[in-house]
Amino acid sequence: MHILLVAATPFEIAPTIAWLESKFQQKTEGVFERGNLVVQTLVTGVGSTATAFHLGRYFAQNRPEWAINAGIGGAFNFNQNLGDVVQIVSERFGDLGVEEADGRFTDVAELGFMPQSLLVNPQAPIPNLSPCNGLTVNKVHGTETSIQKIRAKYPDVQVESMEGAAFFYACLLSGVPFAEIRSISNRVEPRNRDAWDLPLAIRNLNEVLVGMLEVVTH
Repeated sequence: MHILLVAATPFEIAPTIAWLESKFQQKTEGVFERGNLVVQTLVTGVGSTATAFHLGRYFAQNRPEWAINAGIGGAFNFNQNLGDVVQIVSERFGDLGVEEADGRFTDVAELGFMPQSLLVNPQAPIPNLSPCNGLTVNKVHGTETSIQKIRAKYPDVQVESMEGAAFFYACLLSGVPFAEIRSISNRVEPRNRDAWDLPLAIRNLNEVLVGMLEVVTH
């Protein structure tokens, strides 16, 4: 089985890479093998543009049996705790469109440039991970005004990231089965980096990620 592990930054999956280095044979940079399992890591850089480019280039030459996007995210839902690891089962591009004269946001689907704004993973959810709806943005929300506007526009969104929708889009169009998992590092609130807990989010994310890969190896 060939698994592609996608992350925006190396630090988000550093513990998993260390685990792969200790448990697998490294064939080339970023490619690890054990028995019939091949795990390839792909660090794209931050944002939808970088993610789309690197996945497009990769899928043009490779066809993994499963792609996993792992990273941190911000929670719109205050019922979620910092460090919670969830599976994103749907995604939206949260700021791809136009701002109307009255301040309303019209997305690309509403403009008629995409069939629909909601991207849905057709695969069965991963057991023991809460399913959540994602929102992908180029600029993370940092003021109460912008947060309330996006809540009103998309009341179902629960987790914010900067890459998820691009990952969904590339996998869906390439016919590659996929999963996106996010660990909550912060709440979507007026920007306050002191309230973030990156170490907890990264630790919990990688515990789940390693557990997923261990299941596949047995």
